[in-house]
Amino acid sequence: MDDSEAECDYYSHNSSDDDLEFDDIKPDHQCHSLPSCQVITSDSLLAAQWDVLQRVMDLLMVGVHHARTLLIHYHWDVDKLVTVFVEKGKDHLFAEAGVKMINCPDLGTYLSPSSTVFCNVCMEDVRYNEATQMDCQHSFCNNCWTEHFIMQIREGHSRRIKCMSHKCNTVCDESVIRNLVSKRDEDLAKKFDRFLLESYIEENKLVKWCPSVPHCGNAIRVEGDVLCEVGCTCGLQFCFSCLSEAHSPCSCLMWELWTKKWRDESLNLNWIKINTKNCPSCLKPVEKNGGCNIVRCVCGKPFCWVCLQAKSYNHACGRYVDPGDSVELIRKALYRYRHYYERFKAHRDSLNLETELEKTVRKKISFCEEETGLREFNWLEKGMCVLFRSRRALSYSYAFAFYMFGDELFKNDMSKQEKKIKQNLFEDQQQQFEANVEKLSKLVEEPLEKYSVDDEVKAIRSKVMILSNVVSKFCKSMYDCIENDLLGSLRCNIHNIAPYRSDGVERASELSASLTNMGS
Repeated sequence: MDDSEAECDYYSHNSSDDDLEFDDIKPDHQCHSLPSCQVITSDSLLAAQWDVLQRVMDLLMVGVHHARTLLIHYHWDVDKLVTVFVEKGKDHLFAEAGVKMINCPDLGTYLSPSSTVFCNVCMEDVRYNEATQMDCQHSFCNNCWTEHFIMQIREGHSRRIKCMSHKCNTVCDESVIRNLVSKRDEDLAKKFDRFLLESYIEENKLVKWCPSVPHCGNAIRVEGDVLCEVGCTCGLQFCFSCLSEAHSPCSCLMWELWTKKWRDESLNLNWIKINTKNCPSCLKPVEKNGGCNIVRCVCGKPFCWVCLQAKSYNHACGRYVDPGDSVELIRKALYRYRHYYERFKAHRDSLNLETELEKTVRKKISFCEEETGLREFNWLEKGMCVLFRSRRALSYSYAFAFYMFGDELFKNDMSKQEKKIKQNLFEDQQQQFEANVEKLSKLVEEPLEKYSVDDEVKAIRSKVMILSNVVSKFCKSMYDCIENDLLGSLRCNIHNIAPYRSDGVERASELSASLTNMGS
């Protein structure tokens, strides 16, 4: 059967174009609980933090300062905080976090206006209204407290500034810190407040800054598994776990190794080692570009390409010297790397070109709607989305295969025979997926301007929808193969990947900046 007959048979099983739909696999049909994610902007950060603070304040009947101290200690993990509270009690919970709930009277309650307090830091007597006592009942003069707070803030310890008393674990009241520091340095007091606010992001495993460059100022919050890929409203798609570009089906470790190998100059050195030899006089690498085996280096000295021993052109060598297997092993390693890298880069380049194509698709749609009178061209946009998602996964699948079937990571996890069987299984999946991605790419790139007849537009629509569904199924099948048949069977599996999503990388929705039930 030739290609044209196979293609006709490929689309023939769908007789009714009106019944066609995109077979997107919904998240609830998957074995993973996929996280929902939200973008936290500078305007909505306070609302996001206050929502969590309010829950802890209501649960433990504490104020903002103590609630924030507890949450910072437990990395803004409310579930962990509640677990400690239920299992070990409030006293243990507070003691671990450095929270004291003793209501201490003001120093002046039992002292006359002329009374003084001795400060154990500066070793001086000060008036009682020039000293401050914390919840732990330790009191020092305001000047010493201020110096302590300023030093801690400047050293980056502003989120948990502890009492100055020896071995005291109590975290100082943030309102006292703010009040004393603002009298000395108002900008530093604002910096302190910003550190407290941003602790919700920097101390929270479920919230991370968007790694965009230049930074967009947004953070992303996920619910559920942190092993996911998300899209910020600035347009950047990234791995939430390692903050690099979205790279599934590669694990984070595989992608880290691949990018290092990809950009490392050691590969160039390998090429030089294979294709050049060092001049015995000046030791510079020389590439042979002629038939004569007596070559001349740029330093002017001739030498024999074969034995490196010649001093002149009157030279002959015939003695055999065993070079060992090192050169052959380097050649094989470089050849293997090139095989995977060239295909990785080819699909990556195709994705960039197809992304540029997206800019012209809307123009095509507007043109076709005017020419044909049809208003339903969303199938083309959906086809493009499937193509982008699949092309990206296909590109990264070659980086995955490089490590999965090499000796760098899994040498002792599989026998050679087992590895060969699994490699054949994966490559069968990958090749079917790849072939259909190319077919979809060819269809999407068709100049729709030539389809001026309604039936012809419906025909191309039918093909795009059918092929999009086929590509999506092959993409999911490849992910299932990787997760279950390859990574899932390893004895010690640290190479988890972001789960397959039928709708691609999850785009975060923007969190509302409104504050409700905001206390004083």
